[in-house]
Amino acid sequence: MSSVVKRAARAILIDKEQRLLLIKRTKNDQPPYWTAPGGGVEPSDASIEQAMRRELREEIGAEVGAAQQVFLVSTPTGEAGVGVQHFFVCRLEHLELDNRSGPEFADASRGGYDLDRIAIGTDGSIEVDLKPESLKAFIQTNWAALTDAASGSTEQATAAPTP
Repeated sequence: MSSVVKRAARAILIDKEQRLLLIKRTKNDQPPYWTAPGGGVEPSDASIEQAMRRELREEIGAEVGAAQQVFLVSTPTGEAGVGVQHFFVCRLEHLELDNRSGPEFADASRGGYDLDRIAIGTDGSIEVDLKPESLKAFIQTNWAALTDAASGSTEQATAAPTP
């Protein structure tokens, strides 16, 4: 069994117009791709959710409402272990792009990190190259449930009393 050597916290971030907020990554000599905003969990983070909230403030200047972890992706790393990405669904509450402060903005050689709002098709289709591919498939399959969760819809069925 491999040990977890790296953790990341990311957001399936939905705005009030039901669009998905993604980071468009551009690097020299590579086609662009999109990824969920977020990044590495640091030792100073009290929880993985706190890491996600910190990363959203740094990367896109965003504040979000309630968050719910809904998806995990594990991938092998070059360090004889696995990296785990924790994905939370949440609704965008406030956005101030001028407040972006992550280290990725200080080093131009890392490429572009542009915020992009992506409309999701009525059939759940996503027309961009979203990485990882398993996240794209998860969002496409579960879009209705994700938008409900981001809206705070937590209604639960209650059993009728038995006579």
